[in-house]
Amino acid sequence: MFADLHIHTTYSDGLSTPEEVVRMAAHTKLRALAITDHDTMEGTQSARLEAALHGIDIVDGVELSTECDGLEVHILAYCIDPNNTYFQEHLNVFRNARLKRAQKIVAKLQHMGIDITFDQVLELAGSGSVGRPHIAQALMAGGKTSSITEAFEQYIGVGKPAYEPRLKYHPVEMVKLVRKLGGVPVLAHPGISCGEDLINSLIDAGLQGLEVYHPKHSRHVEDYYLGLCRTYGLVATGGSDFHGVGVTGHGRLGEARVPYAAVKQLWALATKNSKL
Repeated sequence: MFADLHIHTTYSDGLSTPEEVVRMAAHTKLRALAITDHDTMEGTQSARLEAALHGIDIVDGVELSTECDGLEVHILAYCIDPNNTYFQEHLNVFRNARLKRAQKIVAKLQHMGIDITFDQVLELAGSGSVGRPHIAQALMAGGKTSSITEAFEQYIGVGKPAYEPRLKYHPVEMVKLVRKLGGVPVLAHPGISCGEDLINSLIDAGLQGLEVYHPKHSRHVEDYYLGLCRTYGLVATGGSDFHGVGVTGHGRLGEARVPYAAVKQLWALATKNSKL
């Protein structure tokens, strides 16, 4: 039995609804899923209702963006109650920061003479958390770029003319917040985001897992992080980082082949954390 514990939907920058994701997961015979949209857990309940029809387990999750020494570091927070008021207040801060950042990026693009409006970006985002991919989609729709990758490389990526820095949270702060709420913090795709020094700092702060299985991790990289999990007593999780069928730069649903045992470990850690 396998799970996919890193999935994005239309509630952030994915192209599929939570219900569509669950139906695809049933088709690929996955046993468990975690919807890990950026800074929102709004899609979890829809996924859970659909999953009940297919015998699929849902792990509550969300992907939180942080920064350390100029590098973007993502923390996956699992097993936090979506209705936790204190956590929702923090998520609202993150989403509002995303909104303001997107507005500033659009203003920079307009100043460059590019025909784009913030309303177009909001329409593409729908009910989801607004992000740069939606701006990239608007640029594509307006014929300014031929792909999302080109939009980032030409306009909105780091160091490009319309780039705007994000709200900066340090990953250590985020790990501590997740633990405070009884959740299980896991470092996302460590092979493309940080080194072992930061991992050690995060473990000291309460990190409980590493995303070992990821489409951008080679077998050698997986083995390396599996070794770290054994050394430090961390749960080895993973996921496809699925953003939709045909979306380049991310994995196919279920591609990471995460053992279902990781789900049981996350639930066990969450139970333990809630008693601390």
